[in-house]
Parts: sequence; C-alpha cells; structure tokens
Amino acid sequence: MMNAAFAELELDWRYLPLPVPPERFAETVRALPASGYRAANVTIPHKLAAQDISDELSDAARAIGAVNTLTLHEDGRIAGDNTDAGGLLDALGEPPPATALVLGAGGAARAAIWALADAGTRVTVWNRTIRRAKTLADELGVEAAERPRPTDLLVNATSVGLRRDDSLDGLPLIDARVVVELVYGDEPTPLARWAEERGVRLVDGLDVLVRQGARSVAVWTGREAPVDAMRRAVVQGASSTSAQV
Repeated sequence: MMNAAFAELELDWRYLPLPVPPERFAETVRALPASGYRAANVTIPHKLAAQDISDELSDAARAIGAVNTLTLHEDGRIAGDNTDAGGLLDALGEPPPATALVLGAGGAARAAIWALADAGTRVTVWNRTIRRAKTLADELGVEAAERPRPTDLLVNATSVGLRRDDSLDGLPLIDARVVVELVYGDEPTPLARWAEERGVRLVDGLDVLVRQGARSVAVWTGREAPVDAMRRAVVQGASSTSAQV
C-alpha cells in the first residue's frame, strides 16, 4: 500500500517491515536515521512506547497519548503523530454518530475514543479489566461501562481477531448501526462475520488502514495521498497481509 503511494507520487522511497521486540524498540528507532530511514509507522504493541520516545508530538498524538506515525529528522529529532484517529473518521465517511462503544484500552482504543469524542460523539469505553477502562475514560473525558447498552457505533480496538481461533466470548456484542473492526488480515475476523450476519454496516480494518496510511503519507510528504492507488494495492495484497491492529 505505502510503496504504491510512493510510486504514484514518483518518490524514490521504499517501505519495509521491521519486526522489533519491545525491549529493543527505543534503541532501534534511534538508530534508524543513520541507516537511511526517514519515517516509520508503528503498530501493536509499540504505540505507547512511540509516544514516549518522540521529541515532539502533534496535537492529536499528545491528546491521545499514543503514536503510530514517526518522522525521523536528520538531526536525530523524532516527531510523533497519530493518524489512527483521523483515519477512523475518514473511513466512516459520514456524520459522526451520536453514541459509540469502544472495546479495548490500548493505543488503538485511545485513538478511536479521542477521535470520536472530539467529533462530538458520546463515547463509552469497555475493557475486560474494568479498572483499565475507567482509567482511560477518566483520562479522555468519556464514560466507562461494565455492561454497555445498545449504541450507534461499535468499535473493536481489542486484539480479538488477531488469531484465527479467537472467540467472541466475553465481548459485549450489543446492538449497533455500524461496526468498525480495527483488526485486519487475510480473511474476515469473527466480529466482521458477526456484523455481516446481522446486516449492519461494517467498516473493515483494511478501510481504516488505507485512510490512516494516507494521512501518514501526507505527514511525511506534505502532499495529498493517492488513496485509490493505495486501496487497490491493499485489495490485491490482502491475501498476504498479517492480522494487525
């Protein structure tokens, strides 16, 4: 997807996957500029650590407390941004819902909660550990619920769906008009299948992926991202994409 964007923009850039264990994250990121890297995206489980290592933060990243987009300057400075938030709203492509329930309390959940609340949605957060949900809710000025009620929008920001044998047992699957599944991979997740069986609108994780990626490209290049070319690349390569969130 990102290489398709660079090609469309006629940039001599290359996008590569870099698996990094948590204990090596900081030193690896600090070493990237000397190896020719100018930017990076960050996914689970590094989004909170990426915020800590950033020398400067965008307003969104600072408010959310999580970073998924890094710009690596030649002088060693690291700028952190969060495009998950805007990407979610771009993928929804409609007026913000009146109410939303966000499942999870990690970096992806933080971005979703902040984006929706900032857009005027009344947000409730749920997590298997209610204490984590309440802590996050207090930080971002939203509500936490142990037993949520029906809502306009249901967002899965948990890791459920990362593995093929994951079960939905334990998740509060409530009535919703729209379901956003932030987990993506080479086949529908259990939650995506659940939503499709009920005939509700599903915003797939790949849709959100494209939109947040487009925002990252814009941050790095200062140019409008070629969303259509990026989407085509995602569709063509979906069978080889590992599940992520």
